[in-house]
Amino acid sequence: MRQEVESHGAVAVPGWVDAQVCVVNTCTVTNKADAEARRFLRRIRRDNPSAHVVVAGCSAALRGAEYSAMEGVSAVVAGPDPRAVASAVSRAGGAHPRSGLVQLELRRDLDQIDEEPVGAELLRERAGATRGWLKIQDGCDRHCSFCATRIARGASRSRTTEVVVREAALLAHTHPELVLTGIHIGHYGRDLDSASSLSLLLATLLDRVPDVRFRLGSVEATEVDSLLLDLMVQSGGRVAPHLHMPLQSGADPVLRRMRRWHTREGYRRRAIEIAERLPVLGLGADIITGFPGETDADQAATLSLVEELPYTYLHVFPFSPRDGTFAAELNATGPVPQRVAGSRARELRKLAEAKGHAYRVRRSGAPAEVTLEARGTVALTGDYLRVRADRNGSEEEGSGRRLHSGVLRGSEGDLYIDLSRPNALN
Repeated sequence: MRQEVESHGAVAVPGWVDAQVCVVNTCTVTNKADAEARRFLRRIRRDNPSAHVVVAGCSAALRGAEYSAMEGVSAVVAGPDPRAVASAVSRAGGAHPRSGLVQLELRRDLDQIDEEPVGAELLRERAGATRGWLKIQDGCDRHCSFCATRIARGASRSRTTEVVVREAALLAHTHPELVLTGIHIGHYGRDLDSASSLSLLLATLLDRVPDVRFRLGSVEATEVDSLLLDLMVQSGGRVAPHLHMPLQSGADPVLRRMRRWHTREGYRRRAIEIAERLPVLGLGADIITGFPGETDADQAATLSLVEELPYTYLHVFPFSPRDGTFAAELNATGPVPQRVAGSRARELRKLAEAKGHAYRVRRSGAPAEVTLEARGTVALTGDYLRVRADRNGSEEEGSGRRLHSGVLRGSEGDLYIDLSRPNALN
């Protein structure tokens, strides 16, 4: 969105207080996300009453009439199309949009879906970030009972391999790591005429776009096929040893009500197989606690599975009903009290924190290849550990545009990476 608007002559400014037009990209993953978007729009109105506001994204796709009725909203774009956003900005900016200032407000809690739709202009750079986002598809063909993003985004649509490779080559000029993203990347290629898949796409990227590290976005355990795992094992670090595999629950009765397609045992077997082949592995998952009908026994089953598997972090959320989903109907008849859902979430987060700490302790003394963030003060390892960066006072120009090798140091899980002597393991 930022790239498209700027290509028409607009100038981005640091804050919305100084903007003539503000673009707010919204998320609709929960009712809470919708409420946060509305609160943020009211804040813009208070801080900058004269600004024109363009609302875009998934929440705008489902609740367009509500946003249109809000004071100060000049346009609503039902989805993430940057060309439609640019057109709306031009109209909101008046007769001379090239003289206007534009603030593209992509706040972390509202930017879950801020990538361009399939077929848009190639992204050249993710401004202000070390890692580039390489979008490979949009939409989802699954029907998880708690999800509204599928309703807003539609069916899975893949970008062609050639387009993805061309964009990756552009992004590789300024980003040492590219993250393959989408709504459901495991379904990549199923809608294309030529036979393709996520693993075949990754193999092509490794072959045709050298000198860059690739990282997979969220991918289902059932969709990590043998070729994909082989590429991770054999790439020499060019595929980051990191997987985020949504679990949602470790209890089969809950998984069935969620309309998930994996079983507890199927997920467990695949996770163990992956970990056996990748001794250095960042492994994360999403878990929802307090899903309608969840019992103490279901929570115990989830806890025991998390304890067994080599997770290094978890994203745990108490269930929040989303209007228009089957889970909201379930919640009307079998709700779990919020205090119970919250307590279960805290229990899982505590366990995940302990497992993550133990993993960081084990990694001390080992070599790592990292990207640098936050002006070179923070490093991100291939296995998705954020650590302090010790560069011994060195501040090389352009150092954020390449990978750096060093040794992880520290104790009690408080890690930093020593980049002054990349080969010193003792």
